[in-house]
Amino acid sequence: MSAGDRVEGPHQGQPLVTGGTDLEDATAAVVLTHGRGATARGMIQIADDVGREGVAFLAPQAARQTWYPNSFLEPVEQNEPGRSSGLQAISDAIGEATDAGIPTERIMLMGFSQGACLASEFVARNPQRYGGLAALSGGLIGEDIDPDDYLENDPDLEETPVFLGCSDVDPHIPEERVHETADVLESMHADVTKRLYEGMGHGVNEDELEFVSGMVAALVDD
Repeated sequence: MSAGDRVEGPHQGQPLVTGGTDLEDATAAVVLTHGRGATARGMIQIADDVGREGVAFLAPQAARQTWYPNSFLEPVEQNEPGRSSGLQAISDAIGEATDAGIPTERIMLMGFSQGACLASEFVARNPQRYGGLAALSGGLIGEDIDPDDYLENDPDLEETPVFLGCSDVDPHIPEERVHETADVLESMHADVTKRLYEGMGHGVNEDELEFVSGMVAALVDD
């Protein structure tokens, strides 16, 4: 999905859970996308760890708690319509923030696992200056990553700060996909920080939360 292509799928009409500063009073926003089997409300709890005054948190909910049915490493068509519907849910959440007067350069995307994959894919497919992307245990979606699929027309993320954090032995996310994702986003002129954690497994650690907290602070401190 790219800008201008409206999708109606399984995740449209699901709740948008909010936290942090009320949207009408916020000067920045973070869109949070949860992992398989998880909830938007669970992602909103992360605001307690990384939130700042003036930042609204917006978390779309996947139907049946799953954005797409299969591994993100399967051919893209195997994960439709969930993948495209999930990308639309991110777009709609961003739209809520921009309608409230928050510019895209102060809107950050953050996701874990399935949600990290969706957030990465959204930013790569809709390049502009964002407040940031934090993809925790995730990467671009598809059986193979062909950079030419993303780099046509010289897309520009305009130094959007990107953080990719993952275990080097994650059972769901191959290390190579993290490297491929970093390479594509760097080619789109993102400012990428990539950290692989030895033997961590599939989860989020304190170092990642500390880095993300700094990214969130930068939304309102600069």
